Amino acid sequence: MKDGADGVQLLDVYDLLPFDNPDGGAWKQGFEISYKGDEWDEQPLELILVPHSHNDPGWLKTFENYYQDQTKHILNNMLIKLTEDSRRKMIWAEISYFSKWWNNIDEQKREMVKRLVKAGQLELVTGGWVMADEANSHYFALLDQLIEGHQWIQRHLGVKPSSGWAVDPFGHSPSMAYLLKGAGLSNMVIQRAHYAVKKHFAQQQTLEFLWRQNWDSSPRSDITCHMMPFYSYDVPHTCGPNPAVCCQFDFHRLKGGRASCPWRIAPQPITEQNIKDALLLLDQYRQKSRLFRSPVLFVPLGDDFRFVESSEWDAQFGNYQALFDYFDQHPELHVKARFGTLSDYFGALHRRLNAAGTTLPTLRGDFFTYADRDDHYWSGYFTSRPFYKRLDRTLEATLRATEILFSLTLAEMRRFHGDDRLVADFPTSKHFQRLTAGRRNLALFQHHDAVTGTARDPVVVDYGTRLFRSILNLHQVLQSSAHWLLLSDKSQYHHDQSKPFMSLIVFNPTEQLRSSVVSVVVDSPGARVVDAETGRPMTTQISAVWAEPSRASTEHFQVNNSWILFNYLMYKLQLRSGLLRRVQVQFLWYGTRTQTEKSGAYLFLPGDKGAQPYSSLDPPLVRVSRGPVFSDITSCFQHFSHTVRLLHLDGHAGRSLEISNTVDIRSEVNRELVMRLVSDVANSNRFYTDLNGFQMQQRRTLSKLPLQANFYPMSSAAFLQDAASRVSLLSAQSQAVASLRPGELEVVLDRRLQQDDNRGLGQGVTDNKLTASLYHLLLEDRRGGAQEVGGASVEHLSLLAHLISLSLSHPPMTMVTSSDSQVPKLHRFLPLRSSLPCDVHLLNLRTLEDSQVTPGNSSTMFSGMYLNINRIYLFFPLRFRSLRRSNLTLLREDDEPESARRQQTCLRPMEISAFRVELD
Repeated sequence: MKDGADGVQLLDVYDLLPFDNPDGGAWKQGFEISYKGDEWDEQPLELILVPHSHNDPGWLKTFENYYQDQTKHILNNMLIKLTEDSRRKMIWAEISYFSKWWNNIDEQKREMVKRLVKAGQLELVTGGWVMADEANSHYFALLDQLIEGHQWIQRHLGVKPSSGWAVDPFGHSPSMAYLLKGAGLSNMVIQRAHYAVKKHFAQQQTLEFLWRQNWDSSPRSDITCHMMPFYSYDVPHTCGPNPAVCCQFDFHRLKGGRASCPWRIAPQPITEQNIKDALLLLDQYRQKSRLFRSPVLFVPLGDDFRFVESSEWDAQFGNYQALFDYFDQHPELHVKARFGTLSDYFGALHRRLNAAGTTLPTLRGDFFTYADRDDHYWSGYFTSRPFYKRLDRTLEATLRATEILFSLTLAEMRRFHGDDRLVADFPTSKHFQRLTAGRRNLALFQHHDAVTGTARDPVVVDYGTRLFRSILNLHQVLQSSAHWLLLSDKSQYHHDQSKPFMSLIVFNPTEQLRSSVVSVVVDSPGARVVDAETGRPMTTQISAVWAEPSRASTEHFQVNNSWILFNYLMYKLQLRSGLLRRVQVQFLWYGTRTQTEKSGAYLFLPGDKGAQPYSSLDPPLVRVSRGPVFSDITSCFQHFSHTVRLLHLDGHAGRSLEISNTVDIRSEVNRELVMRLVSDVANSNRFYTDLNGFQMQQRRTLSKLPLQANFYPMSSAAFLQDAASRVSLLSAQSQAVASLRPGELEVVLDRRLQQDDNRGLGQGVTDNKLTASLYHLLLEDRRGGAQEVGGASVEHLSLLAHLISLSLSHPPMTMVTSSDSQVPKLHRFLPLRSSLPCDVHLLNLRTLEDSQVTPGNSSTMFSGMYLNINRIYLFFPLRFRSLRRSNLTLLREDDEPESARRQQTCLRPMEISAFRVELD
């Protein structure tokens, strides 16, 4: 499909492709590439070889063990080997590792690093804390790990990244492209896309494109993207279409080493006797070049944890330099080759394109679900290790709430003193260290082998321990901040973490007034709740705490309050229009194949029978409870309990059904548990899932694809719709979702798989835990059609669904402690003058680190629709002393100038905007 006036729409590409997977010869998943030989007579082939080493911050080993065993040696050798020859270059992506190494080297070596960066020999690419997963990660966490990396780079090296590098995430999201563009990057490289899409793009010369957001009809969000054409990012699959030839030029695999070529032709050191073998390599370069629109060719040189030993640096750089010298000595070959970085490549590319008047096509859409070969679709990792995916979102919510409260506390302290002083007894530095650790542990977990659930068991435990420890530490910061903010008499403040002052405090971390149910466990059924300011009793509901499905605890009870804060089951729901919709909930099992290839941590390879209904010898135990705050029904089965709750609240909280599951499949072998919603919505083969909680993407269930290909990632929402109504499932955690038949929506709750799926992990997924999942089900009347942009309909969550989704992602933060001492007089703290508009989200209010390594001024980020932010009236009694727009990672060089300090600013629809602010 040639790109038309509106460019390439990936949905249309999927409709067009036959997905027939014929044998392409040497390039097995592609085609034979031919050339005449005179194509470069006018303009020589400009080859840029980019050395890299892909360092996973945890996978087969923990982050710490990888660092000690491999990464620190790579970076130590990098310093020596790049300094030896100014023609040598390298790129590095993972700032989590780079910052750890930096902390362990002396000042002399740090100066050497700065010289290499300044000379363009070493380039930090993407600049994120990790190379993030793009399927399960929420956009808050994606942006937060970018901020953490970019701020570190600016603080220590004084530079900012210009190009993205994502060669290992298992599919790619336009949300990430949007964040990179907003962070000041102009170019990016991606690798893992469906092999049939790669082949099609290669045939059409659309492997390089301007990636544009679905909703955007302007080029404002465009970022230049290079898609690598072949199977992998290793040396055999990057020099050209024939891996057997390319492997002969991976000089890490020389005879006698630990690595070898599977094609059984080993590389030879380049000498005067075999230098003409360079023509073999040049032939691969030329073939690869024919897949692109310019005579500039990008070729990576590296793989996982490459360049550990000094000998590999010498072998790769020495032999390739000999090849480059040979090319230079033979101008009739019409090739200029050199080592380079991504900046070198994209700079040369844009120069050549501009000189020729060539424009790249625009592309809209995403690259899920990824398949690397045959019918091996990577839709399993959308759900793998769901306990940790849920913990990830718990830390994310806790971190955001703590960031906001901590920033407001510092600002209030300065306002209280009137001279920018903080309270001497308040542990500002210690709390900021806890915040920083929380940011970095959340950032580390966005790595594409962490939140994905694709690391080995001990590594998963290490990630989980970091997440849990940070949640506990951030609660200390929350309590301490709330202590100061709520005290009526600030002179009574005394910090003693061992003796918290409060009994029950609730913080609403959203930007709207809202009704919520807050539950706490007490040891007496006679407990009551009163408002601390007025002394008035609040509406409560005492519920049982169930020790077992049929036995209530006699020691613990649940107090539920209504707070005003800053085939088994059939539901009948009546819409405001009077239309009645029925939604049935079914639970089903998927098994795996009987042949050699089976499901594992990455792959979903279901058995031929498809999903089988969940059956139980015993009928479920059913509990029904009713009360003034909520009513619910819980069905208890052997492998799960399922609760449907109706909240008796005003506002958006009472407009949806709350669904929660507690799943335990530890007794099972090679099974996956699915919850399927069956409705009478006539959605045909189309449904919508969110991408990273940021935007909705249309999906088309295609019968020409296998079942597993029609599962997609859902970070926070999915919906079905027809002309009359919409059914939305809003989720508090990321999972796989599909709509295999009209009216159906199913999510994979947990998966237990006994074997490895041959993608390098070397184990199955058998560390399952008792895992909770939480949703809201919303039915709405539908009015009006979708907006058409770039040849596809663009849909968004309704404002009601958006608010419910925010409430799921950012629940009220409760701080509960038992205290025998008398609670001092407290007053409410209401930092906003009024609720923000429903279509505006305060993404964060983050305290930044100043040059003295102490918490300095703050940044704030908004996302949403049209908004005028008036810096004087947004907060009260606090005000913005200054408000300066910046890029999304708050780099000072991208701040508006002092002269542009503004009284108000505007946000565009779907835009995320970041501001450097000082609070008065």
